[in-house]
Amino acid sequence: MLTVEAHATSHVGRVRKGNEDNYLLLHISRSRAWTGSQDNGEFVIESQQFDIDDNGVVLAVSDGMGGAMAGEVASKMAVECVCEKLLDEDLEETLTPEAYDYNLIAKLYNATLYANHLVHQQGRSDPQFQGMGATFTGIGITPRGIDLIQVGDSRAYLIRNGKIYQVTKDQSLVQQLIDAQQISPEEAETHTLKNVILQALGAQSEIFPVSARLLPNKGDIVLLCSDGLSNKVSAAGMQRVILENLDSLEMACAELVTEANANGGEDNITLVIAKLDGEGLAEPVGEEVQIELIDLGNIHDTADQDTAEIV
Repeated sequence: MLTVEAHATSHVGRVRKGNEDNYLLLHISRSRAWTGSQDNGEFVIESQQFDIDDNGVVLAVSDGMGGAMAGEVASKMAVECVCEKLLDEDLEETLTPEAYDYNLIAKLYNATLYANHLVHQQGRSDPQFQGMGATFTGIGITPRGIDLIQVGDSRAYLIRNGKIYQVTKDQSLVQQLIDAQQISPEEAETHTLKNVILQALGAQSEIFPVSARLLPNKGDIVLLCSDGLSNKVSAAGMQRVILENLDSLEMACAELVTEANANGGEDNITLVIAKLDGEGLAEPVGEEVQIELIDLGNIHDTADQDTAEIV
């Protein structure tokens, strides 16, 4: 039996007046969901233990953007719309047997498109929400794998065998400049266009979520976070805090928020930590982490491979 221990929190930070971040913990078979944002600085950690069946669980973070309360509305709509669609949609009848292994990622992909449509329509129909948007980075966990979906620059990290890997790539202008070798990763950290992202839920009528799969190993820990954490705590810092608190990942959540605030806390801070366990999981071997990039329009014929780098 595959089990997942999950902890999530969202903190307003030290500077912002409101919290425009949100998170989602969803157990599909039980139709139970937990979302959260604390606007008054209250520090709450949501902790859940999941037994994973074929329908799986979904964990996600969303970072809203827009004037006034628009960012808060966008991230709230993002997690709630994804949750609603995942609980309502049944792809079992339409998927071929060959595509069954990709059931959850297909549902999560469709739910993300659905959320984009609703957030975009809300932004167009209500002037106070014009131009609002939200990142969405999530994972779906089933006995078949860890499926990733990403829109924007909220990140997913994997801690395996004592090492940390960034398993998503920021959909941002500075990442594009890094890929083109026009700037270095170090220069990107202080670049004036650092906060420009290339896509977000609701910002455009059409989005292109990136979808991928990891094969889980025993003891894997996945960290999802908004840039309020990743801009203030290095990957090495995240790794240190989590490895020092393996017996209390709830404490790791608290310490990561504390460190982000100690380093300025200019942005909202949201994170989800999930630890996988189970007798059927393979032991980690070597330092390579293979990521299968999934083309949902052509599941059977193409599966590009990428290798996550230690960060």
